[in-house]
Amino acid sequence: MKSPAKILLIEDDPAIGAALQLVLRDDGYQVALAVRGDEGLALAQKGGFDLVITDFKLPGLNGLDLVRQLHTSTPRLPIILMTAHGTTETAIEATKLGAYDYLLKPFEMEEMLDQVEKAVESSRLMSEPIEMGATHSLRDALVGNSKPMQTVYKEIGRVAARPVNVLIRGETGTGKELIARAIYQHSDRAAAPFVAVNCAAIPETLLESELFGHERGAFTGADVRRIGRFEQASGGTIFLDEIGDMTVGTQVKLLRVLQEKYVQRLGGKESIPIDVRVIAATHRDLEAAIREKQFREDLFYRLSVVVIALPSLRQRTEDIPALVKYFLQRYGAELGVEAPAIQPEAVQFLQEQPWPGNVRELENVMRQALLLARKYTISLEHVRQVMAKLSRPAPVAEASVSAWVGDLMAKARQGEIDRVHGRAIEALERELFAQAIQLAHGNQAKAARWLGVSRITMREKLHHFGMHPSGGDPAPAAPKAG
Repeated sequence: MKSPAKILLIEDDPAIGAALQLVLRDDGYQVALAVRGDEGLALAQKGGFDLVITDFKLPGLNGLDLVRQLHTSTPRLPIILMTAHGTTETAIEATKLGAYDYLLKPFEMEEMLDQVEKAVESSRLMSEPIEMGATHSLRDALVGNSKPMQTVYKEIGRVAARPVNVLIRGETGTGKELIARAIYQHSDRAAAPFVAVNCAAIPETLLESELFGHERGAFTGADVRRIGRFEQASGGTIFLDEIGDMTVGTQVKLLRVLQEKYVQRLGGKESIPIDVRVIAATHRDLEAAIREKQFREDLFYRLSVVVIALPSLRQRTEDIPALVKYFLQRYGAELGVEAPAIQPEAVQFLQEQPWPGNVRELENVMRQALLLARKYTISLEHVRQVMAKLSRPAPVAEASVSAWVGDLMAKARQGEIDRVHGRAIEALERELFAQAIQLAHGNQAKAARWLGVSRITMREKLHHFGMHPSGGDPAPAAPKAG
């Protein structure tokens, strides 16, 4: 399990401070409380925190000065400023000075938790080093010493210190984000912010605002001015993941930013100069997209000053034993399995697979095999069972619910299965809870909030399905549908 993120909360109102502490701790964070601005600044500068949440009006040092001084001394530490509606412009100024974002009082706790989660993830991307060729570390690592990976490592070393844009190409699941972070960490901008934006995960109508910001009244719902990610990343690096999913209209605006080195917020006329290194990534065939008029050729050449092509796992099967060892160490620690082991024939079987999902798919297989083996050595049969489950279409992701249920009913009619209702509910719940706890990195409170269930229900279901991340023995696997 990853250790809980550490948050410094600076709030002089005892009631508000206690309430926010309770909510944050309930969501799995470690929280330290300071009641003065100067006290909070001193604590933050000592290090060890993943995020600072501060009120604007504080004794000793106000929030704006705190942001200015803290961002100067520790520019990679995200800061969220809490402020009243009447001081919105001050909050915007704080964002320009380096604050990650701001919350306007009164705010909903869910809104705060969403912002905290994003800021903590941003802190993780900047602070967790990427080790190259490592197999012993539990931190994020680019694992493997095959010839294709050695070429990638050389490319990272060659381009990291050069002030050029980089395009990372590779199939889904090959580790493009890890490459981007490694380039950032070995660059001369490593002390400045690293801002990641997944272009495919943000609705088209919101992506421009996310990238370039907006003025108040620029569109329906734009109640206050917002600073875009390019402004936040100024002086540092912005990572545009899945750039191939960006609409042509947004591509035009991105091209202008790259050419002219300034941004204009939506609804605004002010030209704001920026100094940002762009690292982009895609799994798409951009040349084909250019021919089909779905991607601008001039933007492609702006982004691809240097291109790093990541090999698929099929092209470096000799790295699979090292990857298996790495994932066993990483998830063994998370699941409380001491000295996890795997049979040689199981590793050989893994090397013979096609791996359409690449390293990410192998990672998922190893995690599930650890759960299935229940602290015993992972056998070939354990791996076969996991692979068979993953190769069957998922009830929601790969087939419509109607078709999946229809298949179950047809099998029931033919006498191949029984208890269709129980099997269907069991299979769907297993998938829901497994994906939620994995996405939440083992944080049960966060996963429960996403699913809309109580933490007691979350804990019971994880135990029932053998997915309990506490380190105890998992329960026997529930019956499978199909």
